[in-house]
Parts: sequence; structure tokens; C-alpha cells
Amino acid sequence: MAKTTCAKALQNWEQEHPGEQPSEAEDIRLIFQNPPLDKLDPPVLNTLAKVKRLSLSSNAIEKMVNLPGLRQIEILSLSRNNIKKIAGLEEIGQTLKELWLSYNYIERLDGLQPCVKLHTLYIGNNRIKVWDEVDKLKDLPEIANVLFVGNPIYDGQKDDPKLLVLKRINTLKNVDGTVVDDSLLEKVKALGDGVPTTTVK
Repeated sequence: MAKTTCAKALQNWEQEHPGEQPSEAEDIRLIFQNPPLDKLDPPVLNTLAKVKRLSLSSNAIEKMVNLPGLRQIEILSLSRNNIKKIAGLEEIGQTLKELWLSYNYIERLDGLQPCVKLHTLYIGNNRIKVWDEVDKLKDLPEIANVLFVGNPIYDGQKDDPKLLVLKRINTLKNVDGTVVDDSLLEKVKALGDGVPTTTVK
């Protein structure tokens, strides 16, 4: 089956936005291409020098790649693709504030370390099986908003999984769409000292 290339997707975008140039746009959405995008093309995407929000969700992309040309990007959406590994963020970590990766096949949270400005990570409905992966978010100085719903680590927990996430990262402001307030923090304290470490099989 033929796939849509990034070049073709941008041509489609230009047809939908007459008179606008992708290289000058701040918000570009290449979602749900038909046929779907299956890979990222750095020479093409690196021309988007002014983009602040790039959405490539609902395609068939398998790999994240370095995109050093996206010097101003703040929001990158790759939800609903076929991604198995977080990668390629070294060049955009100084500006990226939101990363949307829900509905993929990701098991580990390695690869986020360059994202020193990241405050929002949506990674629901992936394949995170080990609670220690959540601890890796402690290295992100600005992380405040996370979504983990739909990952195997939540299966079979007797306590509210939101509390278990907050127990590990107590600087969060929002977990799974719930604002962290005093009542939620009191519930976290009531859990005691233990945190789940079990690997889900």
C-alpha cells in the first residue's frame, strides 16, 4: 500500500491554506493523512523553521528522528502512530514544552533527558510495564502535567494509580487530567512510604 510522504503531506497542507508558506507557519497539522505517513523526512520537515506546533498524529509513523531545523517548536504531537521508542529530541529539547505520544507502543521513558523545558507529557495507552520508568521524569526540571492512563502499570493496582504517580513525582500539577490539590496530596500521604516496583507480566 502506498504511503503519503512528508513532502506530499505539506503539499496537501498548502492546498488547504492558500497563500501560506509552511516555512513561515507556526501551526502545522499533518494529521490523519490518507494514505498515512509512515516515516518522518528530516530534509522536508527541517524547512519548518518557524513552526511552534507540529501535529503528525493519527498516521503510521514508526520512528522519531532528529529535526534540528525546528528551532522554535513548543508542541510536538505524534499520538496514534506506531512508535516504539522515544528518540530524536536532542536538537529540540531547549524549546519543546509539550510532547503528545499517546496510543503508541512505547515501553520506556528514555530519550526525554534533553527536554529541559518540557512541562506536559501525554503518554497514555502505551506499553509501560515498569513503575521505575515513571521515576525518569524526575530528571525533567519543568514537568508538571502527565497522562499515563491505559498503560500496563495501572493494571491491577488496589490504590488509585494517579496517587502512585504523584508519590513518585511530587512536583506535578496535573495527573491524568486531575488537578493536584491539597485533598489529593493528603491521599498520597495516606499511602505510606511504599511505592510499587512490580514489573507487569
